[in-house]
Amino acid sequence: MDGLKRIERLIASYIAKNYRRAAEVGAGKNLDVARLLQEEGVSVFCTDVSSPPPDPGVPFIRDDIFSPNIRHYQGCDLIYSVRPHEEMVPALVRLARAVDCDLLVYHLGFEGYGDGGEIIDCGVVLHRYHRCQNPSKSVF
Repeated sequence: MDGLKRIERLIASYIAKNYRRAAEVGAGKNLDVARLLQEEGVSVFCTDVSSPPPDPGVPFIRDDIFSPNIRHYQGCDLIYSVRPHEEMVPALVRLARAVDCDLLVYHLGFEGYGDGGEIIDCGVVLHRYHRCQNPSKSVF
């Protein structure tokens, strides 16, 4: 894992410091953030509409963000996505609201959605488009 990109390391570091149970949506074949989170003791799984890569190394569920199985995400304190297609963001926001958890997105380049959400600079820019509304669900 020494060849991991700086971006993935910074994202994983921020998530590991602030969350305990996460779901990566639209993971595709780049599971680097999820693997790093596992190493840090974060409970994490990945989802994508396509099949997982061979031996993904992290739990992987086929699910469609445009018609998600909400049961998969219940109990998460974070849903995140790394470089999602822009049209996925409204569906990610709906899912985060439905399960009442934070939503973090790392966009490709200067993409964004709506007002850009809350900007978090952790060495890279993350956008928090939804924040958990139930304070008793907070882990810290």
